[in-house]
Amino acid sequence: MTTFVDRVELHVAAGNGGHGCASVHREKFKPLGGPDGGNGGRGGDVILVVDQSVTTLLEYHHSPHRKATNGKPGEGGNRSGKDGSDLVLPVPDGTVVLDAKGNVLADLVGEGTTYIAAQGGRGGLGNAALASARRKAPGFALLGVPGQTGDIILELKTVADVALVGYPSAGKSSLISVLSAAKPKIADYPFTTLVPNLGVVTAGATVYTIADVPGLIPGASQGKGLGLEFLRHVERCSVLVHVLDTATLESERDPLSDLDVIEAELKEYGGLDNRPRIVVLNKIDIPDGQDLADMVRPDLEARGYRVLEVSAVSRQGLKELSFALAEIVAQARAAKPKEEATRIVIRPKAVDDAGFTVTLEEDGLYRVRGEKPERWVRQTDFSNDEAVGYLADRLNRLGVEEQLMKAGARAGDGVAIGSEDDAVVFDWEPTMNAGAEMLGRRGEDHRFEEPRPAAQRRRDRDAERDDADREYDEFNPF
Repeated sequence: MTTFVDRVELHVAAGNGGHGCASVHREKFKPLGGPDGGNGGRGGDVILVVDQSVTTLLEYHHSPHRKATNGKPGEGGNRSGKDGSDLVLPVPDGTVVLDAKGNVLADLVGEGTTYIAAQGGRGGLGNAALASARRKAPGFALLGVPGQTGDIILELKTVADVALVGYPSAGKSSLISVLSAAKPKIADYPFTTLVPNLGVVTAGATVYTIADVPGLIPGASQGKGLGLEFLRHVERCSVLVHVLDTATLESERDPLSDLDVIEAELKEYGGLDNRPRIVVLNKIDIPDGQDLADMVRPDLEARGYRVLEVSAVSRQGLKELSFALAEIVAQARAAKPKEEATRIVIRPKAVDDAGFTVTLEEDGLYRVRGEKPERWVRQTDFSNDEAVGYLADRLNRLGVEEQLMKAGARAGDGVAIGSEDDAVVFDWEPTMNAGAEMLGRRGEDHRFEEPRPAAQRRRDRDAERDDADREYDEFNPF
């Protein structure tokens, strides 16, 4: 038996980017053939896509952990790593994607609608891509960026034009079975219907879908019974149909009180006040049912409801009901604003947007946050001095060092790049390029240069240090 599941928590993890390769081309009689390390491959994305053949989230209830494949590392000979494969997860039409805090991330309606739930990490550059006129043979490569991970919640809200609401055993499933080709389970005891049933109805030139929303009883909006589990399926419907039982065997119930109870639950749930209503008095094939329908109809019409009398058994009034619903659905569709053509919105970067922030925390730690600095840190192999120097150069060109000086940072102060959970912390040394003698001039391979005398190297080092001191004094006059 297929179980209906309309809410699951999904743990998604995109693929990690492959590491770049640091390699030098070697050939007979050419010991220094230049860098030929390839780039790492991109990690695979986790993508949700609407598939009309999928009607439940049951698959993800049993297997909530989903991960895309990682990108392959680069190789020598300028061979780039293979990209990771995207993981495509089919979901039912009407699936809402929320984050762990309940914020809506996406509302997936319509065949083929997609949403990237987790984006794969980009691959690291190999040393061939990092080579330049100044950096002829980098002895390092960039690491791949980890893919996004996180928890998301999938909620299914049935996409239907008409919602049948009412007490259990009011005859909602019977109406769907005779109005459409749907074959729901039908019996004469409460809570026969444990899942929303969908049917397609054709009335003239209008084709619309109709849904049976089960489990509405007093207290449903507060979680009593099954109502709270399925009230969300009413939200997308254009018209609400109150199915009232005129042949109920319970002495304490009558059609008017049933209507008041269901309306109270819908109001408590919220967001449904603007939906048109129709009242259907069902089971008029029973003599007492017809008598009760004649008694309550004037009161219902006095309240402003459009009232129709039907019988799912004798098929009485079904044609009038199907065309009345078709009329309201057509009006609702015509009233919807037409979807505008896709527009390209260009949001230029602000002239004063540095792309990162520097803040001084209470413990005296300077924290740097920004997409580029954090990504660069994740791509750096800190066991390679040349790679660390390359990171320092990139941060300096971005203006991080300048902003640290303006924020009041001094030599030896703690600096953290990244969030509290995943940060690189180090003691800051101003104008770091002055202290990089052991790295050479960051990424330059002296095997391609004429050797400099030791005295010349000392003079150049002293000049770089003096320039750094002057730059630091300009930003820190005291």
